[in-house]
Amino acid sequence: MEITILQLTINGVLLGGIYALISIGLTLIFGVLEIVNFAHGEFLMLAMYASYFLFQYYGIDPYLSLLIILPLFFLIGVAVQRATIQPILNAPPLNQIFMTVGLSLVLQNVALFFWTADYRTVKTNYSALTLRTGGLMISFPRLLAFLLAMGLIAALLIFLKKTYTGKAIRALAQERKAAMLMGINVYRTYQVAFGIGIACVGAAGAMLIPVYFVFPSVGTLFVLIAFVVVILGGYNSLTGSLVGGLIIGVVEAFSGFFISPHLKEAIYFVIFILILL
Repeated sequence: MEITILQLTINGVLLGGIYALISIGLTLIFGVLEIVNFAHGEFLMLAMYASYFLFQYYGIDPYLSLLIILPLFFLIGVAVQRATIQPILNAPPLNQIFMTVGLSLVLQNVALFFWTADYRTVKTNYSALTLRTGGLMISFPRLLAFLLAMGLIAALLIFLKKTYTGKAIRALAQERKAAMLMGINVYRTYQVAFGIGIACVGAAGAMLIPVYFVFPSVGTLFVLIAFVVVILGGYNSLTGSLVGGLIIGVVEAFSGFFISPHLKEAIYFVIFILILL
């Protein structure tokens, strides 16, 4: 029984690392721009497709594709922020919600039009590789994804604490008017923050494709989990999103084993409702 508990904990933590990376991007966007990005999951879906096609047509390993995905999705995030988010920054919250929901629907249907509803995934030489130690089995792709996710999160936290741009992002998250009085270029910082948020979810997409199927609506599944993690960890806390992601991963692993695989999503949504209450 102890081995089972430890195995489930490891599985949950490895999965939670990906959840944390997705959620940190969402937290950063909300904390700085004060906009809930309902299209966040669709950027995850696009990154999964990008990594899939890089592997299929150019033979680039999904984890090596991070070197392309990260800068590419940062630039996509900056472009999307300038084109769709910046004009509505001072608009009523309902307008902002409609904009990001509309963007989500557009991206999802564009993916459906070009790539159909077929499920696709990447099979590498190590896709089924399992590390065995002390009676435990650890999926190598999940372990590698977890380590890369933790590395990216650590790099982001260092960036936010040590660099001028990072401090400007934190200042805007704390008090917009005071940051403007200190000479911070607000709109430029908004673009950088949104770009980093989209780059985080893009990286998570590249890490997911070796262990998960991609299809046009896959982002909806993960963005719902990200909202639970953000609420659990606190709206403006990146560290809280990290801890929340790990907790939700462990909760999903245990509830899927001890209750039912079909009810594991229901369990963390019950947690979500209780937190809101």
